[in-house]
Amino acid sequence: MNDSHHHLTLQPGALQLADLRAVWAAHVPLRLAPDAWEPVKASCALVETITAKGDPAYGINTGFGILAKAHIPNDQLAALQRNLILSHAVGTGELIDDNIVRLIMLTKIGSLARGYSGVRPLIIETLIALYNAGIMPAIPSQGSVGASGDLAPLAHMTLAMLGVGPVRYQGELVEASTALAAAGIEPVTLAAKEGLALINGTQVSTALALHGLFMAERLLEAGMVAGALSVDAARGSDAPFDARIHAVRGQPGQIAAAGIYRELVRGSAIRASHLVGDERVQDPYSLRCQPQVMGAAMDLIANAGRTLLIEANAVTDNPLLFPGAPDDAGSGVILSGGNFHAEPVAFAADTLALAIAEIGALSERRIALLIDANLSGLPAFLVKEPGLNSGFMIAHVTAAALASENKSLAHPASVDSLPTSANQEDHVSMATFAARRLGQMAHNTSVILGIELLAAAQGIEFHRPLRSSEHLEHVHAQLRARVAPYDADRFFAPDIEAARVMVVNGELSASIKELFTVLHP
Repeated sequence: MNDSHHHLTLQPGALQLADLRAVWAAHVPLRLAPDAWEPVKASCALVETITAKGDPAYGINTGFGILAKAHIPNDQLAALQRNLILSHAVGTGELIDDNIVRLIMLTKIGSLARGYSGVRPLIIETLIALYNAGIMPAIPSQGSVGASGDLAPLAHMTLAMLGVGPVRYQGELVEASTALAAAGIEPVTLAAKEGLALINGTQVSTALALHGLFMAERLLEAGMVAGALSVDAARGSDAPFDARIHAVRGQPGQIAAAGIYRELVRGSAIRASHLVGDERVQDPYSLRCQPQVMGAAMDLIANAGRTLLIEANAVTDNPLLFPGAPDDAGSGVILSGGNFHAEPVAFAADTLALAIAEIGALSERRIALLIDANLSGLPAFLVKEPGLNSGFMIAHVTAAALASENKSLAHPASVDSLPTSANQEDHVSMATFAARRLGQMAHNTSVILGIELLAAAQGIEFHRPLRSSEHLEHVHAQLRARVAPYDADRFFAPDIEAARVMVVNGELSASIKELFTVLHP
């Protein structure tokens, strides 16, 4: 939890989504709760006891994966762990962004500090020191199948602790040894079990999925605001938001979404102007069914959030150590299992993909409605002199292109599996790609929503001097502070980028954000 001195005091197993959002959004200094060290010491003592006895124990004095039958002498255990990290650091692709790397490090620290992983306090202290110094390991985004955990990317994280490979430090890509020296941090020499504890686990796929979750929350907010603005721009009805309709269905997200829409459009003079004499009986689904679609997305996002919060607090390496009585430091058991299998994360990420894709798909349909004079009653392509001007014609094409991309990207990753490690690891989750693709999908949907915000704002202006609701006029004014009205064709891409930034930054004003507290448990 956050304390009054702008630190995050990490109580292992007790992270909240608000803590994770804070670390995702900014570099918040970290410290471990003082009472967390005793369980760490107890599991470390159990490793030392097992090592001293010399009996084979997987991951402590044996090889890894299919090589588990190979017994390693005690004088080679440090080399075994170092070799593990060097051989597993085989990632490729673009480097993971720093805000996601912070989540990786935070959740790895929290997992190790629960006291079931057998690492020395020094390992956790070093990870915290790197985090607090702003030394971000350079972690390639590709190369994990999501079981036995995120081996390759976590190996790249661990390299930084050894003073090997590149890191990002003070805005530059530098050698880890240079950054550690500058920050006064000693590279570590890994002891028995420590390398395996560091690279086993679901922290990378979980952090990538948390990024997708937090982006989905912002997209859901922006999608409802843009959709409400489009209702007024198209002179649509607010009757479909009536609470009685949603109560008899009973879906909780739908009921909550309808309440948000009612509040967003409440008091609109544009709506009041066509209560009488409008020959249209029902609006198209992209206007009328917004509570049903966005409410379902809200439920999916909330469910994914519950799963990912559990995983962010979880112990997911292997094997696990369960120390015995406190007065007998060497007692206890070591158990091999499979908590590194990231199927829960993969499923959560795949459902987030559905929500992100549908938020964008519904928005694209509303853009298509607004630019079609036959449907909207507005000037063709939302510009005063269509023909001479193309207006929003090709902006909609961009939205359609991105909505189509998201359809392909939404295909579930979790249903795929390729066996690895000579068929020892014969079913894997593919959670890391499932989560990683959410970033691209979120970008696509943010552009679509940005275009809709511009189109709906343009539509509102054709109804002047009538005004929309207080909430929506506030959003309109915010947008117009960044982007001028579209009177004639001009270089359009910068306008779309400005609107997209408003979407991804959640810049919908404090008064609007109060409507969305239901989204932020």
